[in-house]
Amino acid sequence: MIIRNDDLPSKLTLYLRRFLYFLTKERFSKKLNYDWHKTSNRFDLINQIIKKKEFKSYLEVGCQSDVNFSKIIINEKVGVDPQSGGTHRMTSDQFFAENISTFDLIFIDGLHVYEQVLKDIDNSLKVLNENGVILIHDCLPSKIWHQTIPQTHSSWNGDVWKSIVKSRAREDIDTYTIKADQGLGLILKRKNKNILTHEIKNFKNLTFKDYYTHHNEFMRIVDEKDIFEIIN
Repeated sequence: MIIRNDDLPSKLTLYLRRFLYFLTKERFSKKLNYDWHKTSNRFDLINQIIKKKEFKSYLEVGCQSDVNFSKIIINEKVGVDPQSGGTHRMTSDQFFAENISTFDLIFIDGLHVYEQVLKDIDNSLKVLNENGVILIHDCLPSKIWHQTIPQTHSSWNGDVWKSIVKSRAREDIDTYTIKADQGLGLILKRKNKNILTHEIKNFKNLTFKDYYTHHNEFMRIVDEKDIFEIIN
């Protein structure tokens, strides 16, 4: 997630939050070596999917100054953000409560907190057209500090990854994570072809160590070159 400078907590606040997290929640220093410079950008992949599938309608949840939204090429596009960018100045909850449209591709990049991402996924599934695609940004944090709640680092993915793990355990949707641009969750509205059988009592309480240890199984990571075989 790209954070505007005026949205960032002060460096002192970030350090204090990190210290408190270390004292009260989890101490884990290992990291995953993702090199996002060698992968495609999210907007390139989105445009490739749109072109390949001949999609006509697009919804983006969380537009933040149109960094991604402005680059999407499609006949009909709707963007929702409470602060900047897009076409609708409101929260995603407000939008879905009022919306009557359906979409071929939905990109979720809003509030990077587990509970909200779950809401956005569930609401998106209700308005996803047949054979449509849901993509979710920031699913593969490299370090513990990239996924803490509240934010403790200038580079922040939040705990979006937990929503992917929970989705992997659902029978009614097929969930993957594309190894590109901070990790792109991919959800298709069809029977789960590889359901997660790992016993998890509380997805919210998963730790970064859990993620680090089981991330291939949890996230069902796929290469970006395999996307079109998966969605077809």
